[in-house]
Amino acid sequence: MTTTSDSRLHTIDVALGARSYPVWIGPGLLSDHARWRAALRGRHALVISNTTVAPLYLQRVAEGLDGLHWSSFLLDDGEAHKTFANVGRALEALAQLGATRDACVIALGGGVVGDLAGFSAACWMRGIDFIQMPTTLLAMVDSSVGGKTGVNLPAGKNLVGAFHQPRAVIADIDTLTTLPEREYRAGLAEVVKGAAIGDPDFFAWLEANAAALNARDTAPLIEAVARKVQYKAGVVARDETEQGERALLNLGHTFGHALETAGKYKVLLHGEGVAVGMLLAAQLSERLGMSAAADTARLHRLLDAVGLPTTIPPGMDAEQLLALMRLDKKNLAGTLRLILWRGVGRAEIVGGVDEAAVLAVLRDNCR
Repeated sequence: MTTTSDSRLHTIDVALGARSYPVWIGPGLLSDHARWRAALRGRHALVISNTTVAPLYLQRVAEGLDGLHWSSFLLDDGEAHKTFANVGRALEALAQLGATRDACVIALGGGVVGDLAGFSAACWMRGIDFIQMPTTLLAMVDSSVGGKTGVNLPAGKNLVGAFHQPRAVIADIDTLTTLPEREYRAGLAEVVKGAAIGDPDFFAWLEANAAALNARDTAPLIEAVARKVQYKAGVVARDETEQGERALLNLGHTFGHALETAGKYKVLLHGEGVAVGMLLAAQLSERLGMSAAADTARLHRLLDAVGLPTTIPPGMDAEQLLALMRLDKKNLAGTLRLILWRGVGRAEIVGGVDEAAVLAVLRDNCR
């Protein structure tokens, strides 16, 4: 992994040999057609976006596709639309376009768009190129980097998918100016998560800069995105298909995905689920004697400082949440395998977690 930057642009390379790719972070990148157009190798392109993002930014992308055979496919907005049915529609759009094996799918939107577009690209003719153009903070710092793609099932989130790396990631910070406040704060959860897993200095930086991040000040925002992407890019380069270290990036996710599923993807945004899930993981770590109460309290304060939820939504059932957690992809041999921590910046993978302790934490937090 290499990183270069100037006052307006950060370039972070995800080092995966022949499949390495750049992540560009800065303002005005959607309109920097010369930069990203070079990543398209064929004559066909399908832009997958949603009905919220497309009216704002599709025209900027379209101007860079001049001379190609291209079309767009729009999803309705929201996690509930990350389904097999919509993958089928995206593949039909590729068929109607006449997309060949050198075609490219462009994902213009947040994590739902990126996951579904990447999975569709992985499926078409057993894998074609795709480019990530994340327009949410959460997608910029997490889902657009690393090649995880997939869709949800009624039984759980992201149970079907593929590892399929993009050709490039174009993180245009200007798109965050139109991001609703709740979506923006949900993205900060993934920023906090990266620091909580393995970077105590970054965690302290976030504590000191929480007010500036809440105000969306450009310089600290670019710094936060770049630091989180740099950390994740290093992990992905060392463990692309999550055989070991990369699982650490799921801190809070087993709890959080259960919360999202229990709420039918209508109660909590993904980042909100991760925020609550991280705090539950910290509480469980404390209960198991792995970490101190002071670390739990410090995480709680930072999540509060950036306006993220820290409690399980009313009406959820502890036993149902535990049952949903048993479906998590990280579990092995029928036992819970969770990402816990020994304090700020010291996350670890823990197998065979006592379900009674997990249930006790859930019951303590369910209202």
